Amino acid sequence: MAKRDVVWTKTADLQFVGILEYWLKRNKSNTYSKKLISLVSERTMQIIENPFISKSTDFKNIRVASLGNFSVYYKITEIQIIIVAFWDNRQDPKKLLKIFRPNEP
Repeated sequence: MAKRDVVWTKTADLQFVGILEYWLKRNKSNTYSKKLISLVSERTMQIIENPFISKSTDFKNIRVASLGNFSVYYKITEIQIIIVAFWDNRQDPKKLLKIFRPNEP
């Protein structure tokens, strides 16, 4: 099977950039942000190689790859891996529900 392209949704991209900016400001250094970028890149390559390596979730067609304090939520299609959320696991999980179930209160 051909390799799938990785596509980040606007939501996932904003979450990831927000987390990188937070750590840049907090640490007054880009060392941790660079490390996080490297970890995400490595995990993304693993997902490309074996999309079903990560566990499924309660959300239809969404899988989750853990990165310690962070999680990458993604969907698999025939031609793409769509990153739908980049989540800091220390946040209120109710916020995550709003991403996957936007019409629920």
